[in-house]
Amino acid sequence: MPRLVKGGKFVFGWSRVGEDGRIIVPPEAIEEYGLEDVERVILLSGSKKSGGFRLTTVELLQGTTIGTVLDENPRLARFESPEGEAERIKAKTYCWVGMEKNGVFSVPLETLKKYSIEPGDMLLVVR
Repeated sequence: MPRLVKGGKFVFGWSRVGEDGRIIVPPEAIEEYGLEDVERVILLSGSKKSGGFRLTTVELLQGTTIGTVLDENPRLARFESPEGEAERIKAKTYCWVGMEKNGVFSVPLETLKKYSIEPGDMLLVVR
């Protein structure tokens, strides 16, 4: 798997945002993070520098520093908020969306805007 810079992040590849907000996660990323049977993922805004968003699961967030957001926002952790509805929590934007078995998920167009993403944008998928 290629790296952006020596000792830096690994690159899984590019994913183009569809006109309907559809995004495909590269199979290598699905396998590495054990997302084959995941039905719901959480999106949280990326860094100020790189933008975009991070994709994770409740299980992967639990026990991490940023995972405290789940304790403070149990509706997000239990997927009780409406699917794809973005919520600003502690300077980050969060939402959850369903994910298909093949690593495809869709984000409402209004929600994409909250992550500063537009249909047609190319997202670099990195670890």
